[in-house]
Amino acid sequence: MRNIHTISANDDWTIDVAFDDGVERRFDVKPLLDCEAFEPLRNLNAFKTIRNCGYFVEWINEIDLSADTLYLDGVPLKQPDTGKRPTV
Repeated sequence: MRNIHTISANDDWTIDVAFDDGVERRFDVKPLLDCEAFEPLRNLNAFKTIRNCGYFVEWINEIDLSADTLYLDGVPLKQPDTGKRPTV
């Protein structure tokens, strides 16, 4: 199971997530805002109340997303530095 290191809620209803393995992803919450459970997050101030709970993120009204969802459905921001130089 993945563990979330840090999160940042952006003004465009995306979340930047850094995982404990060094991988960083951006997850777009906008498609979920049409779902009844996520409707309260249409308010940007409510969206920005996101909390890092380690294996998931959580907002008001117990709205949450798992770390695996954020990892698998997020867009890569950068890959972890492995210390290896790229080969040409």
